[in-house]
Amino acid sequence: MLLAGKTVVVSGVGPGLGHRVAETVVRDGGHAVLGARTAANLARSAAQIDPEGRSTAHLPTDITDEGQCEALAALAVERFGGIDAVVHVAAWDSCFGGLQDADFATWQAVIDVNLLGTLRMTRACLPALKEEGGSVVVIGTQSSVAAPSEVRQAAYAASKGALTSAMYSLARELGPHRIRVNTVLPGWMWGPPVQAYVQFAADSEGVPESEVLDRLTARMALPELATDGDVAEAVAFLASDRARAITGQSLLVNAGELMR
Repeated sequence: MLLAGKTVVVSGVGPGLGHRVAETVVRDGGHAVLGARTAANLARSAAQIDPEGRSTAHLPTDITDEGQCEALAALAVERFGGIDAVVHVAAWDSCFGGLQDADFATWQAVIDVNLLGTLRMTRACLPALKEEGGSVVVIGTQSSVAAPSEVRQAAYAASKGALTSAMYSLARELGPHRIRVNTVLPGWMWGPPVQAYVQFAADSEGVPESEVLDRLTARMALPELATDGDVAEAVAFLASDRARAITGQSLLVNAGELMR
């Protein structure tokens, strides 16, 4: 029970990684406080994870709104007595393209969500985290350190890269309060977004989905893609006391595609 008695705020809970993280928190004995913009997604996830409603709470939350971030943090404290960890899954990852076709107004919006939104949510949780110390876990992306050739997501990669850089400063600033700050960098992660990419590529090329998946898997040291569940397991470890001496670190969860 890695997170027994811990209260973990999880932003960006939808059908994929956010749901898996919240599910893992509850499975490992913790309380999960779910935030996302879409109320229906929150209610669905909470009902699946915790049918009796004993270990979860949820509130529609747009992390570009400081007041809504504060409301989610307040819900965690009110319902479960504090905050032990916050996990940042919420992100805008659907802005595609590179520099030459960039719409910088959209880039600014991506940065407002991925970089500043994460910082807003972290700051909202700080008063509670300072009570006992705790953990901040950011979901980054391998594309911030090694751009994929299949798709261009320059705005997403740049915003997540900036967030990884911010992690180092946060780890120093918050360390005296015994608050740890780490980043998990998924690569090709088998879950709804990658499943959609595989289906799209297969349809576009007129080939079986298995062929597209095999091309991706061939680059991995392990003979399969990491899953969103695998990433959630890494998050749970970093949120737990077993990682009490780990801060300012980036952990690649990518089946060995990129090694550093």
